[in-house]
Amino acid sequence: MTSLKRILLALLLLIIAVPAVMIGSEFIDHEDAESAAAAVPSSPATEQQIARGAYLARAGDCMACHTARGGQPYAGGRAIPTPFGTMYAPNITADKETGLGSWSANDFWRALHHGKSKDGSFLYPAFPYTNYTKVTREDSNALFAYMQTVTPVRQPSQEHALRFPYNNRILLAGWRALYFTPGAYRADSKQSVEWNRGAYLVQGLGHCSACHTTRNAFGATVAKSDLGGGLIPIMNWYAPSLTSDAEAGLGNWELQHITALLKTGVSPRSTVFGPMAEVVSRSLQHLNDSDIQAMAVYLKSLPQNDPPPAFDTPQPDKATADRVMQAGAKIYEQHCAECHKAGGQGIAPAYPPMNGNRALTMGSAVNPIRMVLNGGFPPSTQGNPRPYGMPPFGQLLNDQEVAAVVSYIRNSWDNRAGFVSPQEVNRYRSIPLD
Repeated sequence: MTSLKRILLALLLLIIAVPAVMIGSEFIDHEDAESAAAAVPSSPATEQQIARGAYLARAGDCMACHTARGGQPYAGGRAIPTPFGTMYAPNITADKETGLGSWSANDFWRALHHGKSKDGSFLYPAFPYTNYTKVTREDSNALFAYMQTVTPVRQPSQEHALRFPYNNRILLAGWRALYFTPGAYRADSKQSVEWNRGAYLVQGLGHCSACHTTRNAFGATVAKSDLGGGLIPIMNWYAPSLTSDAEAGLGNWELQHITALLKTGVSPRSTVFGPMAEVVSRSLQHLNDSDIQAMAVYLKSLPQNDPPPAFDTPQPDKATADRVMQAGAKIYEQHCAECHKAGGQGIAPAYPPMNGNRALTMGSAVNPIRMVLNGGFPPSTQGNPRPYGMPPFGQLLNDQEVAAVVSYIRNSWDNRAGFVSPQEVNRYRSIPLD
């Protein structure tokens, strides 16, 4: 989308924002009264509550965004690139001047549940309060109790570097009017306690939809395609659909394979790479088995009726396809077959299978292209402490060769997917790795 179109959309948000602010002001007192009336511990936090908060912070993967590489835990400063400019995660240590040390439990609840800072200003939705609003008040209080024990670090939060007009917070009033409704998770009485626990974690603290759902031009997730997959902006990894058997849908997986993937990053069916490897490493591997099981039960239950996505690029004629397959077969035999085997069966879990691996056969080929170019490792976890890595081949293979081997993998054995063009490979060759 061109910059002009984005600016026009921003102006549309501004038109919506003005009446939204006027209407919203009528509810400010009600909102504050709700927070003040909520159950806030009258006595100091207990060790049990603090421990629960630490666990929930892991479930929410809070450290991933709020810790800069090489920086102090939770002291902020990590750059978060977006299509609208760069945002910087704030300091959330217990420092009274630059962190959350002067906040109350009500202030913290308002941030999670309502997406507003201590001073009442709107928070940008890079902070996933659209998911965190589902967190219960009890869990919010536990999280706050834990954050108050985090070692204070005096480090002022860095100002966001958003382009005009997105640096005007008044636009968020229009955005919220269109795309945000506060509301804690409500259990589905037709489902089991375990299913509801999994739904609570996936929809709330786990904020899975933040990556696995397509975003519109305003940066909002599209409700009708919830967990239906999408290209992660700026990062240029495709988070596959969890509601389609053609992608990463888990409806026909065995439950133990889902739990293994979430807990260790590897399973007989697949292996996680890219951003999901960080999620498993920093967050999911630290969750207890019952919560991992609950998430697996919920994810397995999601409807699996979405049709296969369209291919990203035009497909070649038969003669051209045959030539690509022949070239790709030679490259695969030379560089890939030793680990992934001639029949594509791999050696699970060290070397994931190529045959039947839906991570390789989705409409979007960005993930296998990037793996061939840049290589990568599954996460190092307690259940898989010494993961086998994939070496990079970008320095050995040109764009045409990478396209050939990826196309071969996507169309050999039982796989039937789209061919990849050299132009598509070139598009991702210079993408930053972090």
